Amino acid sequence: MQKLQLYIQGERLDLFNDETVSMTQSIQNIKDISKIFTTFSQAFTVPASRSNNIIFQHFSNSYIDNGFDARQKIPSAIELNFIPFQEGFIQLNGVELRKNVPYAYRITFYGKTINLKDVLGESQLSSLASLNQYTLDYNFTNIKNKLIGGHNSIITPLITHSQRLIYNTAGDYNVNGNLFRSPQAIAGGVFWSDLKFAIRLYEIIQAIETDYPALNFSDDFFNTTNPTFYNLYMWLHRKSGDVVPVGQVEQNYIQVPTFAKTTTTGQSVIQTINGGIIVDTSLVQFGEFNSSSLTLTPQATNLSYNVRILRNGAVFFQVLDVQGTTVIDASDFGSIGSGTYTVQVLSATNPMAFLANNIKWDFRGFPKGDVNGFFINILKNTTSVNAGSPETEFIITDQIPEMKIIDFLTGLFKQFNLTAFVNAQNVIVVKTLDSYYADRVNNISGGNYDIDKYLSIDKSSVDAALPFKEINFSFRGTKTFLANQYNELNNIGWGELRYSLNDGTFDGPNSSYKVEVPFEHMLFERLSNLGTTPITLNSSTLQYGFCVDSNQQPYFGDPIIFYGVSRSTSSEQLTSFGVRSGLTVGVNVQNYMMPSNSIGINSSVNSKNLHFSLEVNEYTATSTFTGTTFQENYVNYVSAAFNLRRRITKVTAFLPLNIIYNLEMNDYLTIGTQSYTINTITTDLTNGKSSIELLNNV
Repeated sequence: MQKLQLYIQGERLDLFNDETVSMTQSIQNIKDISKIFTTFSQAFTVPASRSNNIIFQHFSNSYIDNGFDARQKIPSAIELNFIPFQEGFIQLNGVELRKNVPYAYRITFYGKTINLKDVLGESQLSSLASLNQYTLDYNFTNIKNKLIGGHNSIITPLITHSQRLIYNTAGDYNVNGNLFRSPQAIAGGVFWSDLKFAIRLYEIIQAIETDYPALNFSDDFFNTTNPTFYNLYMWLHRKSGDVVPVGQVEQNYIQVPTFAKTTTTGQSVIQTINGGIIVDTSLVQFGEFNSSSLTLTPQATNLSYNVRILRNGAVFFQVLDVQGTTVIDASDFGSIGSGTYTVQVLSATNPMAFLANNIKWDFRGFPKGDVNGFFINILKNTTSVNAGSPETEFIITDQIPEMKIIDFLTGLFKQFNLTAFVNAQNVIVVKTLDSYYADRVNNISGGNYDIDKYLSIDKSSVDAALPFKEINFSFRGTKTFLANQYNELNNIGWGELRYSLNDGTFDGPNSSYKVEVPFEHMLFERLSNLGTTPITLNSSTLQYGFCVDSNQQPYFGDPIIFYGVSRSTSSEQLTSFGVRSGLTVGVNVQNYMMPSNSIGINSSVNSKNLHFSLEVNEYTATSTFTGTTFQENYVNYVSAAFNLRRRITKVTAFLPLNIIYNLEMNDYLTIGTQSYTINTITTDLTNGKSSIELLNNV
């Protein structure tokens, strides 16, 4: 029998002689990120003894001023045989009275550990403010640089939100989506605004730690040297189609810097100052305008732009999304009034130029009545004006998919069969289940305890171990165009696996168990050169993602995670392709970040990938990857569960205190010559009686 001591603010409480404390541990808990911080709690009933009445300040008497505050949790501790077991807090729940006299106090002890769900609550990934250190401008330059720049915290994967891509060296270079850029370099390529950024998952983990200081993950799995995790990215795709960051567009209008008169007939009545024109008060009061107009002729006639006229610094008139020559006259903006007028331009999509003399003010009329006769004053811009596109700040928290942080972590745990526990340093140790058990084998942690002599032989049982007929591994989202096509043709989701014995003929007590990952699983496409005769399959080195639905309409589903594969001309000969900043403006690139479901593209080696099933290599289309996430992370655990010799053994044992204190869930327990893995264990800490559920090692 262990002796239990309970302390509140250093004062030992009197206990009833039959007070018990029990603790339950299970392998299921360490495989569920939401349960790793499950709070140790214990309800106690302690006698209303003289000393306890003093500690709780006769709580039943409500007339006592400044009495015990039951609204607060008070620092406390539990000891077993004078050895510290748990530190935490006690909260008083109430007093039991007998014949109107206090008999017992009802209290609850809470361990110092915290519940992960309590820490994170319903918080979304978008609440991680520290992610905004990666915010950048959404423009052609950054999209291009992050496309060709290799592995970084932020990349541009070749995934389009709307546009189908092709590669055709013999086709129309101006066809939207043709990546081939003509030798004349006047057309061809993907428009930069068809692409979006992606963020490395490692940075999301770092942000969780930064924004929630109570959480500190180990670097066993979440580290920079583990490409299985470190090369994973999440596409920053908040909505279907174009990036539309509400409240983020900074309208960087460019002001025409100077105007000068090019034509003067009659009086010179319009003056200029600092890029503006001055309409004098007297001209407005006594003059008569026959016409006043503003004409703009951009160099590129096929790009959209905005124009606004300011009077004394305030917007007087504006036109939006126009192309080619635009004329704004009196019938548009009405009475011109007196004041200083300036002209500003902004490209709606891509940078564009207005050459000198291509922005013209034209004023005609009779100043001060008919006394001085008819006048014409024509003013034109003296220098070229380069109108940039809107500077859109791509704020990460405004673009990251809406997903609960706890769901994100749970998704990673399911994808890679991870476990987690809190060590003595309050670090959340995250490992794959295989590596967690390997620690015991390699004597890194864990041990082997012979419990033969502690067994109670009164009662035990041996049961069948398998509760299910099959296990289904799947992704919540497989609705992008090509993935949906695959689903319809194969009657199973892209990358999904149905694991069973004997083709499903084994009769488990329940039909199936589902492991569903809360991410979108995209089927990527390698492009062939459509300009060759005959067309050679996969004749380019370009692989991309097409985020549309079965009707080829922009699609928004679950968060998309993928491997970023850096393709570089330093290691291979790559197909060059264009990235457009306008219909006839752009650059040729070869290096790019290829989206992939696998770490590498060579399936002749065991290239780890996100599939659960053995899918065909999207890049080669002729070979099958072997390093699926099932084979890498689940096969040992699941195959053992389906093994003919697997049993569940249930025993009762009176474990000594040294085992109770040191037991880990990856320890082996030995009974006779058979070693077992712990499935669940519930221990009464006051007497050491443990109900243990064991799995025989096969």
